[in-house]
Amino acid sequence: MATEDLQITAYLKTYCGWSEGVRAIFRKYGLEYEEKDIIKNPAFRWEMEQRSGQPLSPCVMVNDTMLADVSGEEVEQWMIENGLLQANEAEPDAPIDSACTDEQHAAMEAAARQQGGSGRIQFMED
Repeated sequence: MATEDLQITAYLKTYCGWSEGVRAIFRKYGLEYEEKDIIKNPAFRWEMEQRSGQPLSPCVMVNDTMLADVSGEEVEQWMIENGLLQANEAEPDAPIDSACTDEQHAAMEAAARQQGGSGRIQFMED
């Protein structure tokens, strides 16, 4: 299957180690995808939870398959194992298997305050 035949929707957080790892895999392979930021748009979080059956992110829909609560490493492995990608040895430009840093948590809290929230964000992925 050619990569242009892939329909990819990624439910990601604005600032998140796991989400950035998924983005890094998409960049590594030059994959086009639709990003739905579940922090900036709570409706996308609801959609993700309905489609995946659970609340943890990131979640990636590849064609008709939902990969729930995955790392970039897991997305890459699944796509290779299912013949959707040919492995390449290029290094991703960000860690593909790490949690949010303290800086990312602080950025999420600051963004929540700017949007009029309490600044208290529940981190369900770490």
